[in-house]
Amino acid sequence: MIPQYDLNKIKFAVGGTTYQKAIQIYESGGVKGFQVLGAGFQAKVKGSKGNFYNVYISALHYDRGNCDCYLGQNDEYCKHLAALAIFAIKGGDSLDQEEKELVENPKASQIVGELDKADLAEMKTEITDALRYIKGYSGPSKIWFAYQSSLSEGCNRLSFVVSKLPIGKASTQILIDLFFRLNKKLSEGGVDDSDGTVGDFVYGLAETLKDYVKTKPDLLKLFKKFVEKPSDFGFEDSLVELFESQGAI
Repeated sequence: MIPQYDLNKIKFAVGGTTYQKAIQIYESGGVKGFQVLGAGFQAKVKGSKGNFYNVYISALHYDRGNCDCYLGQNDEYCKHLAALAIFAIKGGDSLDQEEKELVENPKASQIVGELDKADLAEMKTEITDALRYIKGYSGPSKIWFAYQSSLSEGCNRLSFVVSKLPIGKASTQILIDLFFRLNKKLSEGGVDDSDGTVGDFVYGLAETLKDYVKTKPDLLKLFKKFVEKPSDFGFEDSLVELFESQGAI
């Protein structure tokens, strides 16, 4: 049986601490007796004190299952469920560095260059796919936490894409366009950003753009768009200040 989720789903949806702990369990051989059971998978998964927990996870949904650890008994997603999901996907094979790495905040890469036509199209597709997780909310309160998890997953996916971009004109344009697309989602798209997940990401984009300019000062001229088209939340204030202070108008 093949799980209907991939490693990226686990990585971006689960988040940093839980994912990294799950990786440690998986790589240390902490998933024992793996087997297919019904519409899912079960195994014994090692706990922090060397004990083993009984864990079951659905083959259809990475976040449906049970574990008899403390968190699992309180219906919270735990590192043991994540470790079992990883094993179901990888089957005990080694993980490469990209599979293990989780970028939770946007950051500038250390690479200077321009995207070719194929890479530019690929990056735009990945961004569009990630933005689907950042959507309007009008559901009942009982699914609000699931909705917030979707926002976090979207921002984690976007952070990963941003971290791969080379510092150059094309990437700067991508980040500026993403900045305004997210602003529109927040101001007109019905996104409930009560916990500030998306807003924090947009502020992180602004910091990333400033890092771009430190590496390539000529990119500053592209910030004129922030002067001409202010956002609804002041996300761009530091970029406008930088633009104006260096006489770029």
